[in-house]
Amino acid sequence: MKQLKSIFIAGLALPSVAGFADLATAANRAPTVVELFTSQGCSSCPPANANLIKLSHREDVLTLSFAVTYWDYLGWKDSFGKREFTDRQADYEPRLRQSGSYTPQMVVNGTTTTVGNELSEINRLISGAMPVTSPSLSLGKNEVSVGSGPSPKSEADIWLVRYDPNLVEVPVARGENSGTTLPHIHVVHDLVRLGGWNGQPTSYRFAPEPGRLKTAILVQGDHGGTILSATTD
Repeated sequence: MKQLKSIFIAGLALPSVAGFADLATAANRAPTVVELFTSQGCSSCPPANANLIKLSHREDVLTLSFAVTYWDYLGWKDSFGKREFTDRQADYEPRLRQSGSYTPQMVVNGTTTTVGNELSEINRLISGAMPVTSPSLSLGKNEVSVGSGPSPKSEADIWLVRYDPNLVEVPVARGENSGTTLPHIHVVHDLVRLGGWNGQPTSYRFAPEPGRLKTAILVQGDHGGTILSATTD
């Protein structure tokens, strides 16, 4: 694990009525969001990347890979890194009671975290994550509708996330992973705050994605709070 000190501030029988209710709840439940903060310049990160690839096959989990920039000085500039991804990780640190950012880090639903190299620990956090059913989200090609729900203490953020659903192989020529080819999945390319949500129904429009990227929407407590709801196309 690499840590950056605090300079940077997851016979057939018909179902009973209760069974139908359980099915409806499952259908409406948002996926558990697992975010990986990683870097191509970090020698500890390849096992976490591999674990995210395994998790990406689960229908109940939305995996997102955010490439941070603070290890670029070690000799290899991450080809997916953006400062806003580094800032997103830093926003989590006070709420997770950490003194600084590190890689690889996985954050589950914005509330629990672990080093991303132990799949059993990640699965434990996913199993223990609180089911999320509110607010409801309806996602179209260029608009998202957010339903009503309990009003958050402060306005929640609505994030537009554009990510690549394909497996991407990146040859690394320099730095700690020099001479290796690193596989990545669900690499985030864009992160945009569409606006806020205060418990009342609302909707936001955005430009449609013309290429190969997928779109996800996260409703999240402000400044790296709990993920309240999520969906993807």
